[in-house]
This record gives sequence, C-alpha cells and structure tokens, in this order.
Amino acid sequence: MSLSIIIPALDEAEYITATLDRLQPLRRRGVEVIVVDGGSSDNTATLAAERADKVISSPRGRALQLNAGAAAARGEILCFLHADSGLPEGADGLIIGGLSGSRRSWGRFDVSIAGTHPMLRVIAQMMNWRSRLTGIATGDQGLFMTRSLFEAAGRFPEIALMEDIALTRQLKRYGAPLCIAHRMTTSGRRWEKHGVWRTILLMWWLRLAYFLGAAPDRLAQQYVRNKS
Repeated sequence: MSLSIIIPALDEAEYITATLDRLQPLRRRGVEVIVVDGGSSDNTATLAAERADKVISSPRGRALQLNAGAAAARGEILCFLHADSGLPEGADGLIIGGLSGSRRSWGRFDVSIAGTHPMLRVIAQMMNWRSRLTGIATGDQGLFMTRSLFEAAGRFPEIALMEDIALTRQLKRYGAPLCIAHRMTTSGRRWEKHGVWRTILLMWWLRLAYFLGAAPDRLAQQYVRNKS
C-alpha cells in the first residue's frame, strides 16, 4: 500500500526544514510528502519546496489545509503530521505493516515531547495513556488512516479547533485505533512558551467544554486570547 504524509504549515520556517529532513529516507522508499501552506509570511513554502514532493497552498485553517493535502495526495494511506514533529525511524513500515497485520484502518503513535521542562515527560505519558484508554487521538500523535476510511468518516470537519478530536470520534465508529508504541517526537514549544501548568489547564478546559457542546469557534477565540 502507498503512503502519503501531509503536513499543514503556517510560518514554520524555524521547524519545517528539520521535519522534512527526517522524512527523506521515507521519500527514497516511495513515500509521498506534501506540505500545505496556509499563507505563510516567512519562507516556509520555499524551504519546503526543496524537500517535499508537493507544496500546495490552501486557505488558512488546519482542517482546511489537512483536507486540501489529502485531496492532492496519491497514497492509499494518509498520515497527518504537524510541522514541528518527527516520526520514528521506519515509520512507513510501522504504519503499513501495522495496519495490514492488525486488520485495522487507522491509528496513531505514542509521543514524546521535546523540551527542557521535566513535566513534559509526564504530559506525554498522560497523552499516551489517555489515548489508549479512550481511543481518541490528537494531531500531535501522527494520525494515520486509509483513504477510504478518511472519506467514509467525512474528512476533517472544517471547524476552528478540535478538528483532530472530532475526526477520531468518527473514526472510532469504524473500529479501534492501532496504537503504535514506537514514539514520535513533537515540540514542547507551546508548553514552554506559555507555561506548562497554564497550558495543561487550558487544554483540559477546552476539551471539556468541547465535549459538553461548546462551539469550536468560541473555544478557538479563547485559545488565541490565552496564547497572547
């Protein structure tokens, strides 16, 4: 089965080169890498063009960019990766072989968070445990799925926040996720920049409010206010 990796980006010049450099061994094995730029004001698109199979433009918004990338991809399996994250070595084999061997149609990786704060290790372990317990995964965990399931589940809902959680709630209706224990790495920048405990409490609150029915647009406004 063929694999496409889709990376939404917006002003990610600081991180996109390292992220794409880690994917070059996969590209040499035939994995397609697509970067979807949401209107960056830096040179993200230029840097990506040297290291990706395709760089396309999309209106700003993570769900919009992810869906645009999926529409442009040729792979039978789609993997969605944040611009500041890195997949484990041999991720293509882990995804393709894992789905084939388990007869599942979607999944995610365990995660480690890069950074200096000691709580980041605890946060990562909590994310992994929570995901295994609930079957819900976030974009930090390198979501992957067959294209047919992605379409059947309705793609990413084009909402301002929580698009990853909304999609995985739909995916669960078709079966449990494949939870790959090999750890991918994501940046701890949002925790370290805005305060670890403040960010933990904010994300818990936003997710609780979303599950209780709060509008994603209103939650996104609160998220932006708390980041500034």
